[in-house]
Amino acid sequence: MTMLSGRVLITGASSGIGQALALEYLKSGWQVVACGRDRARLDALLDAHPRFACQLSTLMFNICDRLACLESASSLAGELDLIILNAGSCEYIDNPKAFDGKLFARVIETNLISVGYCLEAFLPALAAGGRLALMGSSAALLPLPRAEAYGASKAALAYLANTLRLHLAPADIGVSLIEPGFVRTPLTDKNDFPMPGRIEVEDAARRIVDALAREKDRIQFPRRLLWPMRLLALLPGAVWGLIARSNVSRQSA
Repeated sequence: MTMLSGRVLITGASSGIGQALALEYLKSGWQVVACGRDRARLDALLDAHPRFACQLSTLMFNICDRLACLESASSLAGELDLIILNAGSCEYIDNPKAFDGKLFARVIETNLISVGYCLEAFLPALAAGGRLALMGSSAALLPLPRAEAYGASKAALAYLANTLRLHLAPADIGVSLIEPGFVRTPLTDKNDFPMPGRIEVEDAARRIVDALAREKDRIQFPRRLLWPMRLLALLPGAVWGLIARSNVSRQSA
């Protein structure tokens, strides 16, 4: 049954897609628990939207700190109708022969291990009939140069979402995997390569909110980027490898 309003917890809500999602849900009358690790940015979110003061609460913690996640959950009174585990980061492996193991571990911890901590902490508060959403990425559809760490973390999240969907179904909890293309955020502003089909963060948030309201298990957008990627994913690995390597060679020239 489609839920018109309720209570949603969003991680990474102090900027980017998370912040845009928080505002969309507030406008729709939801109670929003906005989570982040920067108190000043969380306070700024409250200060910037005083009309939502009675709907908006904040939790400050580091998602990579298991005990901090558990302590924050203990202060959360009442049930949740929706959990969106959105927080994450992106760093690239520029030289695979000088593989940066610390960078790899940092990205995996932020994008994957932290999700386990948040599930342990907050999933018990999710009411029957509720929904869990994990923020994946279209990068998981194809192996992409430089994305060894980021892509691996998002591919693992896709598997996690698919298995949780099966396991949580008897508890009447739905699971959605969100796999956006390029969205204009502070994170993508750092990219030094072309980003075809990049959309504004407000547009992305509206698409996600609408798809979650329709209880979509897999949320992918925009189509003009995702359809070509799906088609390329059907190619034999050797063919896609030639295409990807030629693109790397052009960018390096």
